[in-house]
Amino acid sequence: MKPFIALLCGTLFGFGLALSGMTDTQKVIGFLDIFGHWIPDLALVMASAVIATTIGFRWVLQKSSPLFDNKFYLPTKIILDKKLISGAALFGIGWGLYGYCPGPAIAALAYLNSSSLIFLISMFVGMLLFHYLEKASIKP
Repeated sequence: MKPFIALLCGTLFGFGLALSGMTDTQKVIGFLDIFGHWIPDLALVMASAVIATTIGFRWVLQKSSPLFDNKFYLPTKIILDKKLISGAALFGIGWGLYGYCPGPAIAALAYLNSSSLIFLISMFVGMLLFHYLEKASIKP
């Protein structure tokens, strides 16, 4: 049952991303271009997401466990370190250069656009490279 619920939620999320314009790279880049030809449409999308998340988290976290699992998986790290800040900066730079972050990039596969596929393959190669380098740098 859990895989079906995950697929349903992911499909709904992807549909919402497409409907809101988050899968349109030109619109996203226009939103991020605050000193050029700024397109403010996505500000409402992001504000809606922040409001829904704030309300949803308050309500959900009052429960003892999620509906389809036996525990919550929440981040435990509370310290801002060099890895977190550099990762966030790289994420932002990549988002600003191409107009995709992982969620919209996966949702954009539905358009059968080769540039979306190339972006996703590059993203996964980067993730694998990071994983490999991270493992190689850890000393027992």
